[in-house]
Amino acid sequence: MSRQKFALRLLSVFAVSSCLATGFATGFAAIAQAQGLPGFTIFSGVDRENQLSWRMDFDGRPGGRDRYRLRIPSKKMEFAVEQFSITYPDTYRGEFDPDSVEVKVDGDEVVIDEVTWDPENRVIEIYPQQPVPADTRVELVLSRVQNPNRIGTHYFNALVRSPGDLPMMRYVGTWILSIGTR
Repeated sequence: MSRQKFALRLLSVFAVSSCLATGFATGFAAIAQAQGLPGFTIFSGVDRENQLSWRMDFDGRPGGRDRYRLRIPSKKMEFAVEQFSITYPDTYRGEFDPDSVEVKVDGDEVVIDEVTWDPENRVIEIYPQQPVPADTRVELVLSRVQNPNRIGTHYFNALVRSPGDLPMMRYVGTWILSIGTR
């Protein structure tokens, strides 16, 4: 066999292998997301202990309406929280409805004092009426979200401020959201 034929066969094997690996990774990610797990992300740049779980009720279809369930586990809630902030990248072109935001603590809805969405600075700020206690499981529910039209992965960051804190927000973790990858 000539070197040229051998090189072409080797290249073909690499091409098929990479397609299979990508397919398996995508399949595992879809299974993990359907089970409500944080997801299967290879080389995300976010340490595993900082990845937060999430779910989209309507599968993250590009351009469609959706409901995002962004979860913060109790072990991340080290202190009481009086403000939650969600930041997102400039690549995310979706829209949020501040009037359709809920905060659930250990499964129970809490009263919200105010929700603001600042599209220019790409941040959603949520102010519960009473501080959310430490060591509780939190779910931030964003309903009536208009997903972006383009397929992609977007890193949403969770930041919190505790009562009595300086106006400095503390990083809690990152939700790695996927639009249109199912």
